Amino acid sequence: MSREDRKVAVSVGRELPAIARSVDAIVSGIRKGGRLIYVGAGSSGRMAVLDAAECAPTFGTSPKLVQALIAGGRRAVTGAVEGAEDSVRNGERDLRAKKLTRNDVVVGIAASGTTPYVLGALKYARKRGAMTVAITSNRHMAVARLAKILIAPEVGPEVLTGSTRLKAGTAQKMVLNMLSTAVMARLGHVYENLMIDALLTNEKLGDRALRILAEASGKSVSAAEHAFRAAGHDLRVGLVMLKLRITAAEAKKRLKVVRGDLRKAMGDSRKEFNTEVTENTEGTQKNKRGRSKARSLQREQSETDG
Repeated sequence: MSREDRKVAVSVGRELPAIARSVDAIVSGIRKGGRLIYVGAGSSGRMAVLDAAECAPTFGTSPKLVQALIAGGRRAVTGAVEGAEDSVRNGERDLRAKKLTRNDVVVGIAASGTTPYVLGALKYARKRGAMTVAITSNRHMAVARLAKILIAPEVGPEVLTGSTRLKAGTAQKMVLNMLSTAVMARLGHVYENLMIDALLTNEKLGDRALRILAEASGKSVSAAEHAFRAAGHDLRVGLVMLKLRITAAEAKKRLKVVRGDLRKAMGDSRKEFNTEVTENTEGTQKNKRGRSKARSLQREQSETDG
């Protein structure tokens, strides 16, 4: 088994161009207000559920941003639901219930490439104009024809014939890890290699947050703890405070001006930050002038008509 497992990383590596294109598509969709929706059945569906469930606590995003549909619903997460994956109509129905939009990205996961539930969801997504991605171990099956982007790490026969929870499942997990992590990094939920937006839901994560803040800022744990409290336990605010040696109020102001972009907020020079402020101010003033001009033209038209 170990010898066969070594082949998985190699097969996934061959798919990096398709994975990169998928990341670009997902980032673009989310920036337009869309969501990332995984669809799978059996082991593939459970991989999807796992990755979606981890995004919110890891990256501090809304649970609605990354979602997963599994054939058979919640019961199928912990047990087999007989015949759940065999219905094309159920895949369409479950995705329709999500009120799919053109900005959403649907990722269908099916090791065999023939799972009816996944095919039904992808067909509906195409009909709605949403971006479609397929993750499969067989690039010659139906799922490949329904996806705009195909990710197909061909891992070869399983040690236990037909048990796609093995190499195929490992490949799926690796691909999903890359998709969600790269997307969240592109969206600014990662600072360097640190989970700057992780939800602090227990004591262990609170301690980790202090270590993250200390490492990212280059300051002591004691200094990080002081800034963390002053920042209202907001890692982003605390990091800007420590990096620039400013107050929490000033840090919050800088982050607000650059819409939460940490790198811009911590620009090495005041010039970068001041340019952003100027651009935002000029944009606001330009919009006001535009509205004022439009009102004047409307008044002139009314007087002419009268």
